[in-house]
Amino acid sequence: MDSCISNQAALPFLPSRSRRQSGDGGGGFLFPAKRRIRYSSMVVVAAAGPSRCEPGSSLNAPLEPRSAQGRFLRSVLLNKRQLFHYAAADELKQLADGREAALARMSLSSGSDEASLHRRIAQLKERYCKTAVQDIMYMLIFYKYSEIRVPLVPKLSRCIYNGRLEIWPPKDWELESIYSCDALEIIKEHVSAVIGLRVNSCVSDNWATTQIQKLHLRKVYTASILYGYFLKSASLRHQLECSLSDVHGSGYLRSPIFGCSFTTGTAQISNKQQLRHYISEFDPETLQRCAKPRTEEARNLIEKQSLALFGTEESDETIVTSFSSLKRLVLEAVAFGTFLWDTELYVDGAYKLKENGNAEEQEGKRSI
Repeated sequence: MDSCISNQAALPFLPSRSRRQSGDGGGGFLFPAKRRIRYSSMVVVAAAGPSRCEPGSSLNAPLEPRSAQGRFLRSVLLNKRQLFHYAAADELKQLADGREAALARMSLSSGSDEASLHRRIAQLKERYCKTAVQDIMYMLIFYKYSEIRVPLVPKLSRCIYNGRLEIWPPKDWELESIYSCDALEIIKEHVSAVIGLRVNSCVSDNWATTQIQKLHLRKVYTASILYGYFLKSASLRHQLECSLSDVHGSGYLRSPIFGCSFTTGTAQISNKQQLRHYISEFDPETLQRCAKPRTEEARNLIEKQSLALFGTEESDETIVTSFSSLKRLVLEAVAFGTFLWDTELYVDGAYKLKENGNAEEQEGKRSI
């Protein structure tokens, strides 16, 4: 599965220099301040969803929460939606406090007869918190989809009939509404490149059928998540550099958010410089840093979402589907990457996530 999320696979279709636009991608979270509140007990009865690949009244997400925190937030979203952000913030705080307490007890017991016991407790607590925080992140992403009235596509096994995959409704407009015009143009080119349908195609072209291997479609979906993650990172980096160039002039800056260093100044960055041209000037190292998930939790969520959607079996089964269904899947994946970037940043501020990759290697590139 790691091969599916390699940096090379994540960026197969970067914008060229010939056509230039400006803008950003997606909006961030606006969360209320954290506060501890009491929630009345809720009971959610699990029931089978609709047999067709259509949204139902329940959360038909492909990935089921494994932790009590994830199941609780799912019930809050279904029954007390207005309390969802407060509940999520409270759960994150409890996880952070619990992990800190376990580490403190381990440190205090160092050298005593109970040292090995508290060390084991801290390890188990860390494993438990890792599962719980990933569930919380997933529910935060699901909430972002619900804000634009887009249901996540359920397990694809529920959407395939007699070898044909069909996803309804398309939800193209809603999935495209979260981007600026310039970011959307870049995304449309990515969609066109990966599914083989020209930009601004007519309705009849969208409903034409094609064949695709299920394994290849999984790789396209995973790469598109990383593409959305990359574009959100790059567009915000572009905005930051433009703002700093106006304030500070030329200089050398380090960004804790984007995990990379960069120069600023009117000679390098202009407010009129457009996003397409800006991205086309990235060197390979910058491309890799912006596309790679910053944390292990984000990387794991990408893998889990893909596995839950397509299944664990890597078969070379060929399915028949419409270009409209392929477009729906790719747009959902790009939005997932965009929402993941926002979620990762928010959660990391409340519950310290684990750096993705070699911590020593990135130490000189990132400051908090």
